[in-house]
Amino acid sequence: MTKTPIVNVVDDIIAKASEAGASDIHFDPRENSLMVRFRIDGDLRDYTEIPKIYERNLITRIKLIANMNITESRLPQDGSIKGTIKGINLETRVSTLPTNEGEKCVIRILDYSRSLEGIESLGFNDDNFKKLQKMIAEPNGIILITGATGSGKSTTVYSILQVLNKKETNIITVEDPIEMNLEGLNQVQVNSEIGLDFATVLRSILRQDPNVILIGEIRDSETAKIAVRASITGHLVLSTIHTNNSLSTIERLLDMNVERYLLSSALTGIISQKLAKMVCPHCHIKEKTTPYQKKVFKLALDKDVDEIYNANPKGCDKCNKGYRGRIAIQEVLMINDEIRNALNEENLEKEDLNRMVYTSDVITLLQDGLMKVLDGSTSFDEIYKIVDVDDDLDVYCKIRGIEYNDEKKEEISKDVDVEENKKSDMQIPHSKEEMIPKVITIDDKKTEEEDIL
Repeated sequence: MTKTPIVNVVDDIIAKASEAGASDIHFDPRENSLMVRFRIDGDLRDYTEIPKIYERNLITRIKLIANMNITESRLPQDGSIKGTIKGINLETRVSTLPTNEGEKCVIRILDYSRSLEGIESLGFNDDNFKKLQKMIAEPNGIILITGATGSGKSTTVYSILQVLNKKETNIITVEDPIEMNLEGLNQVQVNSEIGLDFATVLRSILRQDPNVILIGEIRDSETAKIAVRASITGHLVLSTIHTNNSLSTIERLLDMNVERYLLSSALTGIISQKLAKMVCPHCHIKEKTTPYQKKVFKLALDKDVDEIYNANPKGCDKCNKGYRGRIAIQEVLMINDEIRNALNEENLEKEDLNRMVYTSDVITLLQDGLMKVLDGSTSFDEIYKIVDVDDDLDVYCKIRGIEYNDEKKEEISKDVDVEENKKSDMQIPHSKEEMIPKVITIDDKKTEEEDIL
């Protein structure tokens, strides 16, 4: 049996994760072992299992190369690893968290190759792409990129900055952390421990003659207010916020006590996005649409769809269970005059704002997702997983005056139950690419020689 030194074990795991296209590596402490899992295409998969006696050494080794405090295990810590591991040039973020079974560690592998390819590579449909180009051509205003953690917001933001990054433009960013170093940008790292927070940096940035300001994330009322004020004084402001869609973004900003008259003047547009797994083009299969799927396509896109592509559960040697990579599902809202005027009204009802947003030629997340199902990019199952389909259909029907009563909902939900039962009966184990947990044997003698503790 081959025994591997701890240093090599860490390097091997990180290199293997990078080669497999993983976005994160999870080191999960269990009662009798340390489970290592990779997040690939959005799903966590068990990779290997390490004996419990080596857990502390391994986590300490990661802390060491991530420039973290190896003597502190009671508090969460953040760090980063930059350099070459086994010939692979890597940039990662590292986070540790104390749990009842030991320290959990997560390594986020940063891959900005998609950002460097430009906004054309982000999967915007033609209408949304034209809106995006108009939005970033504005000399001032605020553009918000929204979505959950890990939905590709940073990739979209950096792609936009690539377009705006010109010699005649002064771009200043305030981030926590700085995720990608771009030549020509002035990037500021937030450090809350010494009082260098978003609000403090933003006040100073406004005295630095900027053309474009990037705020890594709007987290509180003070940051939101300064960002909005900066955008109406001749600056183009980009930022991210954790909301699900355009409507909830506007509501969140109002909840943060941003003045209505400022918000209506400042807001240029909102880009909401989620990531869906892409169907493998080498082994995808064509299937007849179910009654439920037919109804969704008819209500959302007004199309009669008889066949769609789906992932092959058997997969092939080029994919993982029929999926390979991820694609962004987007909703792009350009603020028009009707919405601007409505935002100034104190007694604006949510239903009225909803109607204005979703009748202003917006392609919703559901509609964009279904379009990408039709062109074979992703599957209906993926869209159903990431978008609240039934709620969206309810909104469409109310806005368009289509009858969508409880009986119809019940009829559709029955179709879904039937389909889910069929899928559970058809589960096929993956033969080639399934990662089977194995126990790594550590070289005890070599570990002592490394003296990493």
